[in-house]
Amino acid sequence: MNITLLTVGKTERNWIWDGLEVYRARLKHYTSFSLVEIPDLKNVSSLSREQIREKEGQLILKSLKDSDEVFLLDEKGKEYSSKEWASMLEKRIASGGKNIVFVIGGAYGFSNAVYKRAGGLVSLSRMTFSHQMVRTIFTEQLYRAFTIMKGEPYHHE
Repeated sequence: MNITLLTVGKTERNWIWDGLEVYRARLKHYTSFSLVEIPDLKNVSSLSREQIREKEGQLILKSLKDSDEVFLLDEKGKEYSSKEWASMLEKRIASGGKNIVFVIGGAYGFSNAVYKRAGGLVSLSRMTFSHQMVRTIFTEQLYRAFTIMKGEPYHHE
């Protein structure tokens, strides 16, 4: 079983990349974790937001396998406490077999086809974060979930 974070666009800021790398390295002790970055679309100034969502959606769907369990990081998604998040993730892992892919879309969100493909929506907060920052925040929360599952002292309540 592998957990993948699929993103639209490259990580552009060094400080975001550095934070992301800290938690990617820590996750290696718990699970197979990979980051897949879909390149930004080129020459989009003449396209509508819907056209951009559709083109990005095609690239997202092309990056998925039929057997992947897909969750979108989306403002309309379900919010979890850290312990609830760990419990949900643990159940998904225990149900076996499928790779889990979490997707961060582009600036304008997801196409309808991507929403239809998703098994669930997850919100990290009611606040809005940049798509760049979400990468590091999500990866830290994934790491936190694994430490909770293992009963390790990283998470305090």
